Amino acid sequence: MRAKRVAAAAAAAAALPEQQAVHARLVKSARPDVLYATAVMRAYLRARLPLQSLRLLGGLLPRAPRLLATSFSLSVALQACGSSAAPVAAGASLHARALKSGLAAADLFVRTALVEMYAKAGRVDLARAAFDEAPRRDVFLCNVMIAAYVARSEVAEARKVFDGMPVRDLVSWNTMIHGYAMRGEVGMAREIFDGTEERDAFSWSSMISAYAKSQRSKEALELWREMRAASIVPDCITLVSVVSACSDLGALAVGAEVHHFVDSNKIELDLKLGTALIDMYAKCGDIENSQRVFDGMPEKDVQTWSSMIIGLANHGLGHESLSLFSKMISEGMKPNGVTFVGVLIACTHVGLVSEGKKYFRSMSEVHGVEPTVEHYGCMVDLLGRSGHVEEARQLIRSMTFEPDAIIWRALLGACRIHKNVGIAEEAMAKLRVLDPLGDGHYVLLSNIYAQANSWEGVTEMRKTIRRDNIQRIPGRSSIEWEEKIHEFVSGDRSHPRSKEIYRMLEEMMDRLKQAGYKPMTGLVLQDIDEQSKERSLAEHSEKLAIAFALLTTPARSTIRITKNLRACEDCHSALKFISLVYDRKLIVRDRNRFHHFSEGQCSCKDYW
Repeated sequence: MRAKRVAAAAAAAAALPEQQAVHARLVKSARPDVLYATAVMRAYLRARLPLQSLRLLGGLLPRAPRLLATSFSLSVALQACGSSAAPVAAGASLHARALKSGLAAADLFVRTALVEMYAKAGRVDLARAAFDEAPRRDVFLCNVMIAAYVARSEVAEARKVFDGMPVRDLVSWNTMIHGYAMRGEVGMAREIFDGTEERDAFSWSSMISAYAKSQRSKEALELWREMRAASIVPDCITLVSVVSACSDLGALAVGAEVHHFVDSNKIELDLKLGTALIDMYAKCGDIENSQRVFDGMPEKDVQTWSSMIIGLANHGLGHESLSLFSKMISEGMKPNGVTFVGVLIACTHVGLVSEGKKYFRSMSEVHGVEPTVEHYGCMVDLLGRSGHVEEARQLIRSMTFEPDAIIWRALLGACRIHKNVGIAEEAMAKLRVLDPLGDGHYVLLSNIYAQANSWEGVTEMRKTIRRDNIQRIPGRSSIEWEEKIHEFVSGDRSHPRSKEIYRMLEEMMDRLKQAGYKPMTGLVLQDIDEQSKERSLAEHSEKLAIAFALLTTPARSTIRITKNLRACEDCHSALKFISLVYDRKLIVRDRNRFHHFSEGQCSCKDYW
C-alpha cells in the first residue's frame, strides 16, 4: 500500500505544473500528506528549484511535524539546503533534528546528505565531523568526502580518505585523478590513473588534460593513442586537450586526425573545439586549414576571432589579419586584450608603424581595453624594428608600471638590427637585474659589439658568461614524421638514425656552400677556431631536423619545423639556400613567428 502511495505521489509531482498544483493543495490541507510533500520537495530538487523545496518544507512543518521523521524526507530536506543559498544555520537545524531522532547515526542516506550539505556550503570542517561520526562508511559517503576536499584543492586530505577505503569504485579513482590534475601534480595523477583497473572517458580525459596543461604534450599524445587503442570514445573536453597538445608540438598529422574524427563522427564543432582547431592549424604551419575551420564555424566568440587574427599575424599575413579585425568590429564583436596583441603583432611583422600607433591609442579611447605590459612590449618591438629606437625607449619611460624583461629584450633586439650600442647597454643593465641568467641577452649584446667592431665588449661578454656560469638554453627543433615527434638538440647524436643524419648534414652543408652560403662564424661566442665554429653552426637543431626530413620525406614535399627559440641569422640564411637547392618549401615556427621559405626567399623578407 505504501509503495503505491509513493508511486502516486512521485507521478503527481513529476512535471513542474503538476508539482506546483500539488504544492498548492498541500499548503491548504489541514493535515498534509507526508509522502506527497516529500515527493514534491524531491521534484523541486530535480527541477533545480531547491528554494521552492525549502519554502514548502517551512510552510508545512508546523502542521506536519512528522515530515522530517523519515530518512527519506530528512535526506531530501538536507539536499535542498546544500543545493540552495540557504544559510548554514538552516542545515545545522536539520542536523540537530537528525541527531535527536537518531537518524544521523543510524541512517547512511541521512549521514551522506549531511556531509554533502556542509561540503556544498563551504564548511568542509563540519562535513568532516559528520563523516567521522558515521558508524559505517560506504563508497558513496567516502566519495562525497573526497569530492569535498578536491573542490577545496585539499588533495592530501582527500588522499587520506581514499587510502582508507576498503572498497573503491570508478568515481573514487576519477575524483582523485581529477584532484591531482587540477593542482598540476601530474606524477601523482598518473600514479592513480595507472592503479585504476577500469577507466572511462573521464579517467582518460582528466589525465590527458593534466599532461596538456603542464606542457607535457608528448605524453598527452602518447596517452591519446592508448585511449584510441582501448576503443574509448573521447568527449569534447578530451579532444580540446589533444588538439592543444598538437598545437604545442606542431603535430599537424595528429591534429588533422582528430579533426577527421570530429567530422566523421558528426561531433558538433562547439566554440571551444572549433577555436582549438583554428589555433592548432595555425601553430602547426597550416594557415589555410586554420582559415577554413574559422570560415566554417556558424558561431564565433571573441576567442575565435582573436585566434584567427593572431594566427594570420604570426604567419606574416599582417594585412589579412588587420582586415579580419575590421570585419570583427563591423559585425559588432567587442575585442579584448588578446585581440589587440594579435593586431599589434600584425603591425610589427609588416612594419606598419603609424597603423600600430593608431590601434594602440584606440584600445582605451575607443574599445575600453587598458593596455598591459604585453601590449607595450608589442609597441616597443614595432617601433624598435622599424628604426624608431629612441621613440621605443621613450615609450618605456612613459609606462605607468614597471617594464619587464620581455620589453627590455625587445629593445635590445631592436638595437641589434639598428646597431645602437648606447641604448643596448642601457637595456642590458636592466636585464641583468630582471633576468640575470638569460643567456640570449649576452649573446645579443655580444653580436651588437661585434657589429660595431668593439672587440673589447665581445671579450667582456665572453668573460661574463664564463664568470657567472650563464648556461645557454639548448635550441630544440622538432619535426613530425609517421605520427611521431622527432626532437633534435644542437649537436645531438641520440637519434637512432644519427649516423645517417650526420652524413646527410655534411652533404647538405657542402651543397649550400657551393650555392653561395657563408657560415656566420661571428655569431659563435666560444673561444674556438674557425673550423670548429662552422661545425657548431652546422649542428644547430633546425639543421639536424631538416637533414632528417631530407632523409625521410618525399622529394619536393613541404618540411615543417618547430623551434623553441628564435631562429639565428645563420640558420635563417641557410634555410633560404636549402629551399632553393633542394626545391623544398620549409615552414619554420620559432619563438616569435612563422617563416615560410621558398625558392631562396623567406616570407618575413628578412624583417624579423
